[in-house]
Amino acid sequence: MNTFYQQSLAQQEEQLLRLAYSALPAWGLEGHLSLIKHRENAVYRLTTPDNQLYALRIHRANYHSDTSLNSELSWVNALQGCGIEVPNAIPTQTGAFFTLASLDSIPETRQIDLLSWVDGKQIGSIEDGLSDSPEQIQKNYFIIGQVAAQIHNQASQWPTPEGFQRHSWGLEDLVGEEPFWGPFWELQALSATQRSLILKARETVRKGLMTLSTDSADYSMIHADLVPENVLVNANSVQIIDFDDAGFGWHLFEIATALYFIQFDQHYEIAKQALIAGYRQHRPLSDEKLAQLPLLMVARGFTYLGWVHTRQNTETALESTPHLINLCCQTINHYLK
Repeated sequence: MNTFYQQSLAQQEEQLLRLAYSALPAWGLEGHLSLIKHRENAVYRLTTPDNQLYALRIHRANYHSDTSLNSELSWVNALQGCGIEVPNAIPTQTGAFFTLASLDSIPETRQIDLLSWVDGKQIGSIEDGLSDSPEQIQKNYFIIGQVAAQIHNQASQWPTPEGFQRHSWGLEDLVGEEPFWGPFWELQALSATQRSLILKARETVRKGLMTLSTDSADYSMIHADLVPENVLVNANSVQIIDFDDAGFGWHLFEIATALYFIQFDQHYEIAKQALIAGYRQHRPLSDEKLAQLPLLMVARGFTYLGWVHTRQNTETALESTPHLINLCCQTINHYLK
């Protein structure tokens, strides 16, 4: 019999669904689960018999410690306390933020949490790029800029609770010997020319990052995945979801993440200027600081290569690796010019 990680995606999802159902008693709930998204975390919509809706999340194995996950959810609660609309973490019957569950067919014990359901429409996706009209693009990225600034306002003034533990997107985590998402320069799919370009850029980026301030005005907790698919809008609100990658990092890294996958789109400047305008409505952002954005764009590109390098046998990595290599090299060439 194949092990869990040798099974097809469909077979893995069958096992994860069983695991999800097994966790529901922790909240004293029952109902129907339907898969929303499975990249690394598996996220389900839970519909209870009385038609209450929740989002149930099975976390990828060995990404966050229990302390780190508790810290994520405590920060999300703090953001909500400042008026930023994010999903509530629903405590288990014992008052915990999440439960631990296991099956014989899945090798690791998994963390599972339950969040309040968010009604809304994604303002876009990585795959679709800027497919909307210029007017809608401008509106969407203005919203992203506003939200990013509001998050940074809270985080830069927030005294982290005792025992708070979260990863970083700092100098060593991006371009050190052991980057947080893996040694991107070792990705097997790189050609000799591509690897040479990336190694050259790594040294240049390292020198650039060393000059950046890590004061709270520029560096704090960030969402770190503020892409259009994580911004949900409806007639009355804008909600931010998926804080799985949230950690300590430069505010410019947040902006670079929001813009990275669209930087060569014909409507990129519309999106970029709208994001900046939205951000400046709530928080200062000087042209001098913005001049460092291309540096953070390259660093962001490195992380995606590290991500696929450490997941080379997954379907998602196999499909996305050529595009991510090409985009990273384009970003480097643009920066070095």
